[in-house]
Formats: sequence, structure tokens, C-alpha cells
Amino acid sequence: MSEFAEFLVRSGAVKFGSFTLKSGRSSPYFVNLGVLADGESVSRLGAFYAASLVEKNLVDVTDVLFGPSYKGIPIAVATAISLHRDHSRSVRFAFNRKEAKGHGEGGMIVGSPLRDGDRVGLLDDVITTGKTKEEAISLIRSSARVDIQYILIAVDRMERGETELCATREFEERTGIPVHSIATIEEVAEVAAKRGLLPASVLDLIRSYLAQHGGRRK
Repeated sequence: MSEFAEFLVRSGAVKFGSFTLKSGRSSPYFVNLGVLADGESVSRLGAFYAASLVEKNLVDVTDVLFGPSYKGIPIAVATAISLHRDHSRSVRFAFNRKEAKGHGEGGMIVGSPLRDGDRVGLLDDVITTGKTKEEAISLIRSSARVDIQYILIAVDRMERGETELCATREFEERTGIPVHSIATIEEVAEVAAKRGLLPASVLDLIRSYLAQHGGRRK
């Protein structure tokens, strides 16, 4: 996890400062895996996701990796490549379009066709409200009778949702689908501080923010 946290900070995929969220809340951190836009960084990202799947024993219950558009697409592809290259596991992948294609192969899903009985894992960057994930789940289930095993995200923001629970826990209760993360934002910040990438004062600010806006897992 430490190597992953340092990778996120050094690459700019996690930034610390002052960021205005959709809710209007000002956050001292921001997660954006969209900045990883070259072969080396995306390859490393896929390797981290693949290693997490293996470590958590999730790859053993996965037939298809699904990447919700748009940020989930390169994550799913890079992870599938890394699973084959580094772990000798060949797993199918798929992703969705935002709009249905009316010509050629048509449809909303690109990549491996979903089949009845498939065990599907969703890969994405973060969960804020979970609404985009629920849209993807609805699309997947309309395509075939599949079993969605889990969602794996890069960073759990640890922020409260609509209740006192964190957004990831609320999502689990709404959908019954477990949410796993490679790291939490607190872990990323602590590693960054230890490596000299984050002043101790900013780490204290993040902890104060989570004390005020963080959510419970139980």
C-alpha cells in the first residue's frame, strides 16, 4: 500500500490543497486518476489493481472485469493485462458506452459479451455518491444474469454520505455489493507525510476534516 500511496501522490493522481466538491464542500484532498495518461503510469496502475485483486482473493471469483465509462475503462484494461502478464491469470474485460451505438456491433457494452452466470468485478477510481456505479450495475444486469461480486476502487475518500455512514458503506447497504479499496485517503496522506511529500500541518488538516466530515464504516 505504501508504494501505491507514493505513486498516487508523485503522479498527481492525489493532490492536497483546497478543492471545491460538487456538494459545495471544500476538501483538502482530491483524487483524479484521469491524470495518468501515459503507458508507464497506466501500466503501473494496472499492476497495483491486479496485485490487490490477488491479495484480496478477488481474482478467484472474477470472470469479467468491468470498467464503468470513462475512468474505469483504462483501469479495467490495464488490470486485465497485468493479471495475465504478472500473475498468469487471463480474465475477460468489458466496459460501457455513454450512448448506445446504432451501427456496427451496436449496443452499450464493448469488449467481452456478458454471459449468464458470469462473476463480475467493477473497477473504478473512487466512490462519491455511487450513482454512476449503480447505473453501470443496472446496465450489466440488463445484459445478462450475472453475479456482481465486488467493486474495487483505488482510494476510499472516507467521507460521509447522506447519513453518518461513509459513502462506500452506504453503497454496500443499498446494493449488497462489497466495496474494496487499495488504500484510504488517510493512509495515502500518512505515507506522503512520512516520505516528505506532505507537511505535517496538512496531514493534521486532513485528519481534522475527516473528524468533521468522515463517515463510519459500521
